[in-house]
Amino acid sequence: MTPTHLLYLHGFRSSPQSAKATRMAAWVREHAPRLTWWCPQLPPSPREAVHMLEHGVSRWPHERMAIIGSSLGGFYATVMAERLGCKAVLLNPAVDPARDLARHIGETTAWHSEERFFFRPEYVDELREMTPGALADPARYFAVIATGDEVLSWREMSERYRGGHLRIVEGSDHALTDFDEHLPHLLHFLELGPSP
Repeated sequence: MTPTHLLYLHGFRSSPQSAKATRMAAWVREHAPRLTWWCPQLPPSPREAVHMLEHGVSRWPHERMAIIGSSLGGFYATVMAERLGCKAVLLNPAVDPARDLARHIGETTAWHSEERFFFRPEYVDELREMTPGALADPARYFAVIATGDEVLSWREMSERYRGGHLRIVEGSDHALTDFDEHLPHLLHFLELGPSP
């Protein structure tokens, strides 16, 4: 079913100004102007982030919405998709952010601004508490996974989303700087574009 609502979730220290988020926003403006598009700035607290997202999509038709998430946003997309039963596209998704972000506790900066924020110890606990178990329906997921990801393990990502639709990319990087090559495939999965 073609989605009428699309949510994009950026990664840790990222923002709606990221290259992939702005590319998706531009595609929606040009090709699907009637699609409801939301790409919010996520707060540092995982609990606050998911609460904001649940409130923001509470009036959306869950059967006609989809989520795209990158890195930590891919983890949040999984949390939301498991709760709502919608499709999700994951771009090098974080599998165990409670483990991986424990070393980032403290003050840090955002990628796209000089803004500083604190990643607090309790945020690791919040991530651990919300981590979904086994996927209810792996077929609802499409994951783009780069073997050249310098941040996350592509094997761990592949195992987590086994049974879903996986696009394993030889090389590339965590940011998927070759995102335009993968865009037709994720659009096809979301039924927003033809078969590539």
